[in-house]
Amino acid sequence: MSDSLVTGRELWAWRRWARNMAASEEISDREIDWLLQSVANLDRLTLRLESIAPDRSIAISMPLDRLSVLWRDRVEHRQPVQYLIGTAFWRDFELVVSPAVLIPRPETESIIDIAVANASNVQKQGIWVDLGTGSGAIAIGLARELPDAQIYAVDYSAAALDIARQNATKLGVIDADAQRLRQRINFSQGSWWSSLAYLQGRVAGMLSNPPYIPSEEVLRLQPEVVKHEPHLALDGGVDGLDAIRILVETAPAYLQPGGIWLIEMMAGQGSAVLELLSAQGSYTDMEIIDDLAGLDRFVFARLHS
Repeated sequence: MSDSLVTGRELWAWRRWARNMAASEEISDREIDWLLQSVANLDRLTLRLESIAPDRSIAISMPLDRLSVLWRDRVEHRQPVQYLIGTAFWRDFELVVSPAVLIPRPETESIIDIAVANASNVQKQGIWVDLGTGSGAIAIGLARELPDAQIYAVDYSAAALDIARQNATKLGVIDADAQRLRQRINFSQGSWWSSLAYLQGRVAGMLSNPPYIPSEEVLRLQPEVVKHEPHLALDGGVDGLDAIRILVETAPAYLQPGGIWLIEMMAGQGSAVLELLSAQGSYTDMEIIDDLAGLDRFVFARLHS
């Protein structure tokens, strides 16, 4: 599709219309600018200040009437804007997303930093596993921070793995370490460790953002989540800990002595997860770690040496 030309006056009028529509549903103005950034080569400051002259022409990749249809879908049907534009930003890169995968959240970004900060030099060159990879965000984040590691990305959903592969390939186009990055991420379909039996006793670190929301609470989440994001990646059973229990019980067979066990969880679940780890008996150095907002978001542990 060829670009359309609009004037600054037309673009700012559209943005004000979109803001008025969003206000009644308490949708952030930031989402409007994400949508505009996806179709026009404009930065956030320019959009926020509306600093382009009214008569200046701006090239956009989608006509304003089509953009209006998308924004109505966002507001009236609570379709997440990331699904509308097909991308989401996470850490320092952009990911392809679709309703086949959860939209990666900023609060998850710290899981990469925690893993890297706690890994020895030998572990940084070892095998790492991202269980429930979804969009591939964690696997790709690890690959970028641990250039000498071998990464395995696993998901039960074939559709999710397709998205994750797209993201690894897409980053291969724009990243200087392109070809190497693709070669170092191995994608595998299966339930948790089921497709990785050959890695028993060899894994330096396991990361996961598993489903952890109690079943009854899933249906009380924001409409954007309930209506559009995959429940398979959200529903953690009656108490939200079903998947975490599996990871606690199964990881010792795969981790090396001193290997890292690191998951994201729902705020308030930390004590329960520590109890599971303690009862299993194979872990040490167990710790609840807050996210950047100060909420208990991660649990870290090591396999006994």
